[in-house]
Amino acid sequence: MVTTMEKEDSRLKQERLRKLSELKELGIHPYPYRFERSHKASELHDKYKDLANEEETEDVVRVCGKVMNERNTWMFVDLYDDSGKIQLFCHKQSLDPEKLKRMKLLDKGDYIGVTGTIRRTKAGELSVRVTDYEVLCKTLLPLPDSWEGFTDVEARYRQRYVDMIINSSVRDTLRKRSITIRAIRKFLDDRDFLEIETPVLQVEAGGADARPFITHHNTLHMDLYLRIATELHLKRLIVGGFERVYEIGRIFRNEGISPRHNPEFTMLEMYCAYGDYNDLMKFTEEMLSETARSVCGTEDVEYQGEKISFAPPFAKIRMVDAIKKVTGVDVEAITDFDAMKKVAAELKVPLEKERSRGEIINTIFEEKVESTLIQPTFIIDYPVEISPLTKAHRKNPGEVERFELFVFGRELANGYSELTDPIDQRDRLVAQADKKEAGDDEATQVDLDFVCAMEYGMPPTMGIGIGIDRLVMFLTDSASIRDVIAFPTMKPHHRSGEEKEEHNSQNAQD
Repeated sequence: MVTTMEKEDSRLKQERLRKLSELKELGIHPYPYRFERSHKASELHDKYKDLANEEETEDVVRVCGKVMNERNTWMFVDLYDDSGKIQLFCHKQSLDPEKLKRMKLLDKGDYIGVTGTIRRTKAGELSVRVTDYEVLCKTLLPLPDSWEGFTDVEARYRQRYVDMIINSSVRDTLRKRSITIRAIRKFLDDRDFLEIETPVLQVEAGGADARPFITHHNTLHMDLYLRIATELHLKRLIVGGFERVYEIGRIFRNEGISPRHNPEFTMLEMYCAYGDYNDLMKFTEEMLSETARSVCGTEDVEYQGEKISFAPPFAKIRMVDAIKKVTGVDVEAITDFDAMKKVAAELKVPLEKERSRGEIINTIFEEKVESTLIQPTFIIDYPVEISPLTKAHRKNPGEVERFELFVFGRELANGYSELTDPIDQRDRLVAQADKKEAGDDEATQVDLDFVCAMEYGMPPTMGIGIGIDRLVMFLTDSASIRDVIAFPTMKPHHRSGEEKEEHNSQNAQD
């Protein structure tokens, strides 16, 4: 069923199509190839910041952008580019009367290019007195009311391009995302790291506990997996003689969608020879504090009403000690699997597929402790059963030298003293394969080529993965991961029958 709003949008589209035809009849090309601009809006505001009210110049400028508002029958126009707004003053004293008349063929959302001189109005608004203009793009669909904003959440994510037009905060968030990635790259590049791309399509999906997406290669007649991590290939580079490598790349996991999870997301993975997880924690503190300063100008940010400080040093606590602090239970003293299950039941922690003491300890931590970790906190020394790629702890049997960094109750980073013993590595991967055979869809497979690579020798190595999307969430005070991804994963939108008919008819006309 077509709604009243949809009928109105269709009517407005037909009106815009009429204006498009009229422009063409006048010999005006509504979709030209280029426009030579002299200044962006922000550059004009900077250059003429000292221009007095009611003062005019003879300086000729050329600006372009999207029409967002008009007043006094197109006498005043708000033109926006990606740096901000500049007001246009369109008057018969400076603009050809015929061109002034043609402005009625413009609509909000159209792109135009303008030539004119600079003036400041009596009210203090810097403006371009228009002497000439040209249509750069005639739009066919009306924008939502900019005063009310684009507030339908699903529509905002589905038509993100409209969201970006209407809500400047969306563009600001994505700019800060770009600055975040640039700052991390600079931090690593300045320390002699090399960014090397690794395969997205992989024969074995490894490096994490996650369900992969599966695709099929027609020529090779074989299934391939979209990568769930870049870890195993980056470690192959360490084996190959590179000592400092990283990749900032897209990762794909065939799992749920939530405010913290998207099926495809961006991950930094970094590996450095001759360091351990103690070195890595200091390195991580420095990198995140420097990134926060680059993006926000400070190490102290506000996230969802909570003050978060990325100033080093971060808190550091063993997993078993964190559990004891929150629950009062000393799980380190409980060595029996059945006894550990009983503790979980007493703490009202639901168990599903846990098959070992270490897995139960991790589940208790996730259920009882994670949400309490607001300030950046390293949880260190994880059970060996859930860490198949990590070196055994040099002091604590049954644990590995691994940390996860938590902020606002959420995992932000995962770092290891990397396992370099090929025999131990093979045994651990076989144990993971057994879990997979037993029905654990997230357990890893045995990547025999990776084990072979390790047999050629891998030096002591520290490695970390950091969720870029979650980091940007913290640095931009974004509640959902969808807010920091330009085009988050959505179910397809199904048009109504009348919409489909109109769409197909329009395509046929085109």
